[in-house]
Order: sequence, then structure tokens, then C-alpha cells
Amino acid sequence: MKFTAAQIAEILEGEVVGNPNAEVFKLAKIEEGTEGSLTFLANPKYVNYIYATEATITIVNHSFEPEQALKTTLIKVDDAYQAFSKLLEYYNQVKLMKSGIEQPSVISENVVYGENLYLGSFSYIGKNVIIGNNVKIYPNSFIGDNVSIGDNTILFAGVKIYSESVIGANCTMHSGAIIGSDGFGFAPTEEGTFTKIPQIGNVIMEDYVDVGASTTIDRATLGSTIIRKGVKLDNHIQIAHNVEIGENTVIAAQTGVAGSTKIGSNCMIGGQVGIAGHLTIGNNVRVQAQSGVGKNLTDGEVVQGSPAFNYSDYSKSYVHFRNLPKIVADLEELKKNKSN
Repeated sequence: MKFTAAQIAEILEGEVVGNPNAEVFKLAKIEEGTEGSLTFLANPKYVNYIYATEATITIVNHSFEPEQALKTTLIKVDDAYQAFSKLLEYYNQVKLMKSGIEQPSVISENVVYGENLYLGSFSYIGKNVIIGNNVKIYPNSFIGDNVSIGDNTILFAGVKIYSESVIGANCTMHSGAIIGSDGFGFAPTEEGTFTKIPQIGNVIMEDYVDVGASTTIDRATLGSTIIRKGVKLDNHIQIAHNVEIGENTVIAAQTGVAGSTKIGSNCMIGGQVGIAGHLTIGNNVRVQAQSGVGKNLTDGEVVQGSPAFNYSDYSKSYVHFRNLPKIVADLEELKKNKSN
């Protein structure tokens, strides 16, 4: 897919300085630019690269005035960084502009789907599924019975959505994500074995939710596991049964949230965090990476450590922890001197 400088300038409402017919078909860092690539200059630290870059087109701020001859055609805009981000979004939309039903694929009875559906090959859609407009379902995906999926949602290859799940509009689920698998529910018996407790609830995912690759969200035992509007989940996250995550909360990779915990809105949870079950985490909470949360947290708390406690106290304590060998040595020396 090729674009000319004139076409790009029109998208970005920018001004071409150089050859308006210069063509690009790939993106690159300014220091790695080659013929046919598009790059940008936003950070003054990289200004020297623009005189050596082989990139065909470079997006720059209006304020940029070259001090040497350039090989690259310029597109001048108000904010080069934002313009490049806008172009990435536009490119991504064009790249994902697929429609049609590939074969082999299975669409079961009583399925209703909207306009511009893309269904990749080797995908399966169960009975009574409702799919909105402009939904993209990439190959090898599975959608169970009685699922609903809102407009403009994207399921990348290999996503699995179990029965009864409700998926909102403008959601994105990356490869290997599993929505609605059974929660981890087992009851011990007198013989020392475990009996499975049926998980008959579902998952409700509201609009604008992103789910990373290989992340799992379990269905509720009863009721619903709920992921509120705007939540962003990284790769390899485990969300257990009956968890509720509030609006615009973001969670980094390899975090696990145990059953029936309620997490508030606008929280930021770092990678490899463990959160115990049946807890209440308030709004605007920050949990630093590799923390273990075993108690309720109130609005606005910032915690770190395992077990997690106040971040400021943790930082002070860590200074002492690093000095622990010296402190022990000093104590031993004091004891020795005292005995003498």
C-alpha cells in the first residue's frame, strides 16, 4: 500500500516541502529510515538524523527550518508527534478494513450479524449469536451460543468467547484471549477429593475494553464477571469469577485477580501483581509491580510490596533492607564490645 506526500499532507492537514509525488510504503525510525519509508522528527535530540536519513518523507513541526541540505521530503504540521500518531491510527484502520465471510467457517442457527462483518476462515459461531456492525473476527476464533458482540469490535486470531458472554462496542481482543471460561470453583469432599461447582454465570464486557493476548476472564459462578467501560488489560492476565473492574482501570501483564474482588475506577495496577479474593479496591488506586494485595484498599492509595503497604513507607523501609547486612554487622559488633 503506497501513499504520496500530497495524500499524507491532506490527511494530516500539513504542508509539503519538497516532492509532493514522493511515495512511501512503510514506516521507520528517523535514524533507520530507508528509501520508501515515512518517519517523523519531534524530539530536538534527533535533529541531526534528519540530514542523514534516507527516509523518503519526514513529518516535522512548522517551526523546523533546515540548516543543511535534505534528501527527504518534508511534511510540516503543528505537532509532528501527534500527526504521526494520527497517521498510525489511520494506517491501522486501513490495514484492518476487511469484510466478508471466508471458508471454511461455521455460522450456526439463528445468528444475526450487521453490516461489514469479517469472519476469518476456520472460525465458529454458535447458536443465537448477535453480532453488530463492522465487527472483525479473525481466523480460528470461537464464539459460543447466545453471545452478543457490539459494533466495531475486533477479535484477533484464536480468540475464544464462551456461551452467554456479552461483549460491548469498540472492544479489542488479541490472539489467544479467552472470555467466559469456567471459574476455579471446587468443593472439598470427605474423601479428600474435590467436586466441581458448576459455573453458570457469564462475563459482561462494556464498551472500549482492550484485552491482551492470552488473557483469561472467567465466567461468574452466579451472576456476572463485569469489565467496565474503557478497561485496558495487558497480556497474560487472569481475572477470576465474579470479579468486577471499574471504568478506565489499566492492569499490566501477568497480574492475577482472585474471585469476587471489586476493583474501582481509574486504577493503575502494575505487572505481576497478585490480588486476593473477596477484596474491595477503591478508585484511583495505584499498585506497584510485583505487589501482593491481601487487604482492602481505599480511594487513592498507592501501595507496594508483598504484602503490599503504603508506597512511601515501602521506599523508606527498602533503604533499611538494603543496609540490613551492615546493620546486623554493627549490632554484632556492639554485642561483642558489650561482652568485653
